[in-house]
Amino acid sequence: MAVKLVKQLMVTNVICISPFSTLREALSMMKKHNIKCLVVDRQGPHDAYGLITYTNILKTIIAEEGDIDLINVYDVCIKPAIAVSQEMAVKHAADLMSQHRLKRLLVTSDNKLVGLLTMDDMISDILQLID
Repeated sequence: MAVKLVKQLMVTNVICISPFSTLREALSMMKKHNIKCLVVDRQGPHDAYGLITYTNILKTIIAEEGDIDLINVYDVCIKPAIAVSQEMAVKHAADLMSQHRLKRLLVTSDNKLVGLLTMDDMISDILQLID
């Protein structure tokens, strides 16, 4: 069986958001694109990408009673988000996700965002092997 690379399973149409956007804007983008996370843009070439997910938002607005119009994305996002190379073997990405209890990884090439790899992407690939 050939080694699968991250670039073969990743999603390339990643939706990004400014760290200065409000949680309302983030939720609106998630709803519009029917996705569960957004990549938080870097502020410069030496900055890190971030991730904002439903879980971050729920924790902030429900558990901590935050206001979606007053809280910015940078207040609740995960930054730096863990990223892997598009040339990495999927098995290593899966191991990394398992070790750190992650559902998604950013995919980069030359320190630039090129995609997103999720646990769902990997499971879908495995399910295709089943009749």
